[in-house]
Amino acid sequence: MKFHVTSHAGLNAFSAYGEGFVRVGERRYERNLIVTPERVLDWEAVSFEALTEADFAPLLDLGADILLLGTGAKQRFPHPRLTRALAARRIGVEAMDLQAACRTFNILVAEERRVAAALLFT
Repeated sequence: MKFHVTSHAGLNAFSAYGEGFVRVGERRYERNLIVTPERVLDWEAVSFEALTEADFAPLLDLGADILLLGTGAKQRFPHPRLTRALAARRIGVEAMDLQAACRTFNILVAEERRVAAALLFT
């Protein structure tokens, strides 16, 4: 699906997604990544099934109030022990399929919310 992007003063937004990829602005990504309105970072998480508490550590200091966890082609929920450190910092975690995470991220960025998306392709 291709989005019609509304400019948000140079902030990151998803401009497209499809089978095995997302596009942030004009750049295509085909690997697990973390996206904030200001940055795109590689995420070393291997897969949903292999998630550990350590995989969530890089998400603690992004300055986000809301973390959108894109869990691949279908919505899956991580065990609460994996996101305990995020909850302790009062960072809300919303698990959804990857495509829903992209759409929701764009809406929250447009609302000027402090959001991050952690996306798993597998």
